[in-house]
Amino acid sequence: MDGFVPSRNLLKNDDAPGNDIYMQLYAHQHVVDPFLVPAVREPMLVWVVRGAALVDERELGGIWQTAHVKAHDFFLIHSQNPYEIRWQAQGDAPFEVLHLYLPLPVFEKLAEETSTSRGRNITLREVSGQRDDKVSTFLELLYHEVIRPFPPSQAFIEGIVQSLIVHLIREYGQTQDGGTPLETRLPAHRLHRVQTYLQAHIGEKFDLNACAREAGLSPYHFSRLFKKTTGTTPSRYFIAQKIAKSQQLMRESDLGILEIALMLGYESSSHFSQIFKRETGMTPRQYRQG
Repeated sequence: MDGFVPSRNLLKNDDAPGNDIYMQLYAHQHVVDPFLVPAVREPMLVWVVRGAALVDERELGGIWQTAHVKAHDFFLIHSQNPYEIRWQAQGDAPFEVLHLYLPLPVFEKLAEETSTSRGRNITLREVSGQRDDKVSTFLELLYHEVIRPFPPSQAFIEGIVQSLIVHLIREYGQTQDGGTPLETRLPAHRLHRVQTYLQAHIGEKFDLNACAREAGLSPYHFSRLFKKTTGTTPSRYFIAQKIAKSQQLMRESDLGILEIALMLGYESSSHFSQIFKRETGMTPRQYRQG
């Protein structure tokens, strides 16, 4: 979502080897078109800090399922498959959410200690737009810790996250039966580096080697893991980001179609329109008028 949704990062460490606590706070646009949620290795929590919205989710190519969410509702994502999501905020209050990726090594260790099964066989069931008072208590503590005007206490954050993970395992844990191992997914911090790179170079041609370098992998290994994580190839993903950016510009600016096309690295408005229609089913002019 970086680059398409107004946001500020509260806590992240892109250089950590995958066991970091990765957290972001998003102040979302009122209406957001469908976008892809990747199936990263780490379990992910999304907690509504303030505001309300109608949130639609679906598996790729599936039927949309709608949930009405408000402050302190949460989503729990530990899926082996990427999916799509969109939403429309309700009322005038800003729609603000906290994203928290749970560190996988800590999750596996606590799962092994909490359950009679081996930690790697425990996953978390999906939760969409529900409320859990204990989850809210833990996440509210984290939220206030990271927005303080002083550096947050890493020890405090780690303690809260560990307590939160134990609660999630007890309440939402389940044995993983078959499927593709989560080890074949990209860790969130590697995926985020690639997404950041693509956003910074959205007006250029796709460069697989550069993306692989950002992920710290060979081009072949990166392409394979990226597709398992997002459900699409890196180049197709990049096209989708260009289209999403163009939709944002058409909604929020008076830029002409040709200006937008050139900004995104297309040689002409006709070439851009052809790609846009292929991806969305309508021309840029039809999208802007709708």
